[in-house]
Amino acid sequence: MEYTFDYAAVDIDTPYYIIDRAAIRRNMEIHADVQRRTGCKILLAMKAFSTWCVFRDMAPYLAGVSASSVNEVFLGKEEFGKIIQMYSPAYSEPELRAVLPLIDYLIFNSSNQYEQFKPLVKQSDRKVRCGYRINPEYSEVQTEIYNPCTNRSRFGMRHEMLQEASMRGIDGLHFHTMCQQGSDVLFRTLEVVEDWFEKYLHKIKWINFGGGHHITRQGYDVDGLCEIINDFKSRYDMDVFLEPGESHVLGTGFLVSTVLDVIENPTSIDVVILDTSASAHMPDVLEMPYTPEILRARCVLESADINMPLEEGRYKYILGSKTCLSGDIIGEYMFKKPLKVGDRIVFADMSQYTICKNTMFNGLRLPSIVTCDSDTPDGDIRIVRQFHYEDFKGRLS
Repeated sequence: MEYTFDYAAVDIDTPYYIIDRAAIRRNMEIHADVQRRTGCKILLAMKAFSTWCVFRDMAPYLAGVSASSVNEVFLGKEEFGKIIQMYSPAYSEPELRAVLPLIDYLIFNSSNQYEQFKPLVKQSDRKVRCGYRINPEYSEVQTEIYNPCTNRSRFGMRHEMLQEASMRGIDGLHFHTMCQQGSDVLFRTLEVVEDWFEKYLHKIKWINFGGGHHITRQGYDVDGLCEIINDFKSRYDMDVFLEPGESHVLGTGFLVSTVLDVIENPTSIDVVILDTSASAHMPDVLEMPYTPEILRARCVLESADINMPLEEGRYKYILGSKTCLSGDIIGEYMFKKPLKVGDRIVFADMSQYTICKNTMFNGLRLPSIVTCDSDTPDGDIRIVRQFHYEDFKGRLS
């Protein structure tokens, strides 16, 4: 992807995340178009992105939020509004008492939990629609840590479990089987869902197709997605929800870091120490694992070109973090020019599953949060939040 805005030019200390509101609006337009063409309702999955300073750029386009905790429900209600749909693998009574006055849809992971808390739901002054999460036992996710349908999965009810469950008071179903995938995967998944659960589909009033839909990724078949949704709705009279957290903010966020040292290694590759951390500030780099894109650099393992052609004489480095974790390595990259102390490095695609998952491991200061608008002449740069010692001390207490 081409990036022309200078995200590294903000006059504050690094590291900082910078979120481009113009890029978010472009993603929102794509989701709004899907909703217009299909009548489906698209929710922001807050587990992937909950940086509420840009919710005002998102809320006009979406139907609401999908929450997984009391804190996400409160934040969604205060800063986003609209529909709030909640799912968790299990609830406690205090949690449900806290959220029932606020939510519109409540999804249960098991019939045990539904039977336990059904009286509490009925006592609520608010009309809350209840549903079950189902497990179609089908997924094309290759990375096991992100596959919700393994044979050891704790998510959802398999078809034989649902047959034994009470459907009284249940008017919806939810499944989530995808991760960073296209509409073709949804098509094949729905075939399995209909094979196992068709008798319930004629009785319920809504269904949630879950997340993992990479709708704003370059090359994604948006027309195909709309055809799948419209075809499904033509056969079943119900509302259709999607909750794709990542696709809302793909290509919108960046993490800017500074080179602190360059260590020569005569027997291998020179090592660069940055003032950021994979473990603390971009944990999916180690969890997935993957190597993030850097503007004006190329990952050595990538075959695709990133912003420049492959040439001989490039400068190769291992980029490492300043924590004491030996494996806190971000990746191996090639640059056109040699790196030196003080250079700024810009990591791309750092909105999703990054800001909401970061930590202060090793006492590292959290990256500041900045927004910009690349569609405006001056960039409309706003420093939203900077973190200090008090934030570190206050978390530990």
